Amino acid sequence: REQRTQPIVWVYRLAGIRVAMRWALYFVHLFNGLLYFIWSALAIPSRRRQHTGDIMTRFWCIIALFVAGFGAAQAIAQAEPVSPVRAGSPAADYRINAGDELEIYVWGEERLQRTVKVLPDGTIAFPLVGQIRAQGALPSEIEARISSGLKTQYRGEVPQVTVSVAAPSGMQFSVMGRVKSPGTFTPGRYVNVLEALSMAGGPNEFANLDNVLVIRKVGDQLDTFRVRIAPLFKTGADNSDVLRANIQRLQSGDTVIVP
Repeated sequence: REQRTQPIVWVYRLAGIRVAMRWALYFVHLFNGLLYFIWSALAIPSRRRQHTGDIMTRFWCIIALFVAGFGAAQAIAQAEPVSPVRAGSPAADYRINAGDELEIYVWGEERLQRTVKVLPDGTIAFPLVGQIRAQGALPSEIEARISSGLKTQYRGEVPQVTVSVAAPSGMQFSVMGRVKSPGTFTPGRYVNVLEALSMAGGPNEFANLDNVLVIRKVGDQLDTFRVRIAPLFKTGADNSDVLRANIQRLQSGDTVIVP
């Protein structure tokens, strides 16, 4: 894991250097402005009387620029650094599905580098480990299972194992009923019911959007829930309408039926 954290450390260091350089630039401009103001104030009295108004105008402009620069620097400090995506806390907690293609690397062991496809029964085969249950697991959980299976092959510590989803082709759902383009879709990411309807071309003019049915496979059982999104297509929809709509994220194998 230390090899993964090195790029993260450098991201934070570079972001800190950028913020420090911006602060230094603002203070250089402020220092130059103050020097000009002092020089103008110490000029010949007659000349000073002629330009007093101009000097005060420039002084207040300098103060305004400093305040604006301070606010911008504060905003930059809050916006940077952006949290990098770590392997242990991915942006989307994608769980592996049957049909997904996985890339597996065991560092320093070229003979153990594989690209495998999750079988319909939800398992993969890996050398020296055997069959591994992959469906429904996170990539980090597959890494732990492979590392555990390789322990008997090494006297010391097992090399670092990395598992990544090369092609999330197992993430599929179907949309049926009164939509313009019904079918089965492979988005390669998680989507909710509204996004699924959009991929299916949207509802047709006769669709009953107050009674959209989602059928979900849970083991050997089928579970159902209803979505009521008709108010969202009307003028004046608000947050309460969104909450009542019961919009949920679809899972692999879900079927959306628009009556």
